[in-house]
Amino acid sequence: MLIGIDASRAVLAQRTGTENYSYQLIRRLLTLDTTHRYRLYFNAPPEAGLFPAVPHAEQRIIPFPRLWTHARLSWEMWRDPPDVLFVPAHVLPLIHPRHSVVTVHDLGYLYYPEAHTPLSRLYLDVSTRYNARAASYVIADSEATRQDLIRHYGAEAGKITVVYPGCSEEFRPICDAEALHKTRERYRLPDSYILHVGTLHPRKNLVRLVEAYALLRQSALAKSTLPDLVIAGKKGWLYNHIFQRVEELDITTHVHFPGYVSQEDLPALLSGAQLLVMPSLYEGFGLPVLEAMACGTPVVCSNTSSLPEVAGDAALLAEPLDTEGIAEAMGRLLRDTALRDGLIQRGFHQASRFTWEDCARGALEILMAKH
Repeated sequence: MLIGIDASRAVLAQRTGTENYSYQLIRRLLTLDTTHRYRLYFNAPPEAGLFPAVPHAEQRIIPFPRLWTHARLSWEMWRDPPDVLFVPAHVLPLIHPRHSVVTVHDLGYLYYPEAHTPLSRLYLDVSTRYNARAASYVIADSEATRQDLIRHYGAEAGKITVVYPGCSEEFRPICDAEALHKTRERYRLPDSYILHVGTLHPRKNLVRLVEAYALLRQSALAKSTLPDLVIAGKKGWLYNHIFQRVEELDITTHVHFPGYVSQEDLPALLSGAQLLVMPSLYEGFGLPVLEAMACGTPVVCSNTSSLPEVAGDAALLAEPLDTEGIAEAMGRLLRDTALRDGLIQRGFHQASRFTWEDCARGALEILMAKH
């Protein structure tokens, strides 16, 4: 069987959630012991060595200035279609094989429309609705996303399968003091810090995180040495109010924005943190939660959407709309050594349950279904 994969999102230099999902999953699919052949479609030449060089995979580079998916990739599907097309991080082309599979990552725009621009909301709604109806099978990152597809778009339950993403092997505790120091120095970070990782946009709930941190600074805990707050991630959209709130609260010297952190530096950044805070309003999965756990860093995260699925009993959950509750959860983890130790140990076990190899095997099973 020839499996075609839209690999266009996996080649971005600064990969975030869905792009990293695409990259990691494709890499594992190519290395599975299989008799199937793969054809990867790119809109630009990939970096040399980005994917394993295996005899059963070919690369097809088909650049096009605009509307690459619906014009150029559609033409390729009409001209020389694979047996099955897999789109892990985007939308199905208008012309696609009868057997096509797509991953839907989340429907957060329906719950928090104010966290997106009007044009972005329209695009996400139309493309996700189209994916759910046009694909022969849908992979969902979580049970929360699966239920959202059924509830909001009337998607057929039998064609949606939950396949959890994985936590990469490079995420492990980094104990080398020199490596930790070099990472902090590279991003100009303090010795002690509370960490958030993710693209800067409203759904990450970063204004409330900043406000919760300001409350901590006003509390009795601030009489001791309170770690600074590091919000790592590239700028997404509607982010200016985050910086404005930091200035209004007069905590600019204690809140750091290092920008995008490379995948190579993330294990050290996570390992060096006192805790990871992910108070998102909505997440389709939430990989930083698992990555922090794998690095031995305790986690505070929201009690909504997919995050309880991901965190299990290995994180302290908080209501994302409750600023005082977020502050209280952070303070608890900073004060309570026994709680920290317990969550760290449970975190190692929880993270180990999610692997990219399992994700690839689950995806391949769906790609082979009824073919």
